[in-house]
Amino acid sequence: MAWLALFSCLCFAALFLFAAGVRLLALRFGLAAGFPGLGDPASAGRWALPLALYAGVLLSMTHAARRRVFAPLAMLCVFAVAVAFSAVAARALDGIPPAAGGTAAGARIAAEPGLILANRAHADGTAIVLLQGTDGSGDLSEGARVLAVPGSPLVFLPQPAGVPSLLTEGPPAHFGDGAPRFLRNAAADIRLASGNLMRLFAAGANPFLLYVCALAFLLTSLMTVLRFGAWPMTGFFLGAVAFRGVLALETHLNSAAMGETFATFLGGRVDPAFAVPGVFIAAGLLLHLYSLLLRISKIPKKQARHGTS
Repeated sequence: MAWLALFSCLCFAALFLFAAGVRLLALRFGLAAGFPGLGDPASAGRWALPLALYAGVLLSMTHAARRRVFAPLAMLCVFAVAVAFSAVAARALDGIPPAAGGTAAGARIAAEPGLILANRAHADGTAIVLLQGTDGSGDLSEGARVLAVPGSPLVFLPQPAGVPSLLTEGPPAHFGDGAPRFLRNAAADIRLASGNLMRLFAAGANPFLLYVCALAFLLTSLMTVLRFGAWPMTGFFLGAVAFRGVLALETHLNSAAMGETFATFLGGRVDPAFAVPGVFIAAGLLLHLYSLLLRISKIPKKQARHGTS
């Protein structure tokens, strides 16, 4: 168990540092040309946090399954390491000040005609080209503009009623011309998951720990699925499918539409903030129940094998 705990710690740390480094390089050299403060370590670390959490848990559980570690102890060990890592990383990232020269979302700036507003998370994503300046008012929601969406014709907006801040709410788009679609979607989901984790951390320790514990519980319960990977490539494929499936489920459950559905269904009887962790815990319990029934079904076969021998 000590070896598994050490392996999990090294996995989380290595994955977090690697993902944050790659993200930081992409921000600095791919997206931040000419814009100081855009490729800051804090944003790269926030993006890497959910990636390290997902991949670290799944790699640790795959390692435990291949080593045939006792499942309950392995799940408990990886669960504790995952929660501790998430709490420490989120606290460290929350204490990092924004990079000098960065522009906060919603800030009022003096814009010249022809200023291009683009999503800071995507280099070739949706952009807005201002045809008029702000006349020193700093209000970016007024004036004629052209909306440029990748793969669509340019749209002229003579007098928009309001424009969302593309620094934080721009629609997801390509992060690389040749990147496959599933990678683009996964990168967008990771960005949404990182924003949700940091929002929960800012809301307080209790909501953050409840959410992380429920998510780690669901991820560790996938050990039963990962046991089917007899070969390393099979285990890698199953881990990738589990990673993408749980990440897509998390993104869907945290969407605005599902939030309204939970609020309507619960009817004020339960805080909607408990809805998503409750779904994670319920799914994890179903997987644990399946694992238990699978083990029970194998008992007669083992007894019959020992009886014949």
